[in-house]
Amino acid sequence: MVPIPGTASAHSCTVPLLLEFSESPPIEEQVLCERARAGSRLALGQLLEKHGSRLYRSVLLPRLGSVDAAEEALAITYSKVVERFSQFEWQAVGVYPWLRMVALHVAIDMLRARKREVLFEPSDLERELDLGQREDASADQLEEHDLAAARQRVSELLEQLHPRYADAIRLRVLEARSREDAAQELGVTVGTFDVVMHRALTALRKVLTLSQTEET
Repeated sequence: MVPIPGTASAHSCTVPLLLEFSESPPIEEQVLCERARAGSRLALGQLLEKHGSRLYRSVLLPRLGSVDAAEEALAITYSKVVERFSQFEWQAVGVYPWLRMVALHVAIDMLRARKREVLFEPSDLERELDLGQREDASADQLEEHDLAAARQRVSELLEQLHPRYADAIRLRVLEARSREDAAQELGVTVGTFDVVMHRALTALRKVLTLSQTEET
């Protein structure tokens, strides 16, 4: 099954952070970056703890469309950040835009290795990299942009589905409604809604496969 990303109900990041950090009081982000560049794994761990969930829910999961793939990508992103943090140069917008770039590069590599059932193409993410290099955007602004892009992509795909299937996915995923609320909205039992949702996701997979075939 292809999970639908970019929603309020997206999974929280469950990838364990492999760096040790303590529950010390919040420290100015620029100070943490300076300490991390100087070799402090504690400071780097605090930075990744702060931004890891955001990278997962708004950058990786929406573009990779799979919990397993997104968790793997986040682990790879952490590894690359550890290797390359000495290259980071502080900007007024903070460290998140740089972390996002690293995560996007990881996602591009993973998408290139996959042929079917992906919501985004590597070229889509490459354009995101170009955009990110030109924009002076904050972490909140980038997260809003990323989630909006994912929702738009899903909405475009839903337009190709039977209206009943599209409504089921829209209620359950884009609006994060409960199964009970979604079933009531469609005027069916919860059991019937589950059947409709399963068929809707099957139809969505076919649309994804067809779109990938046409693009290649």
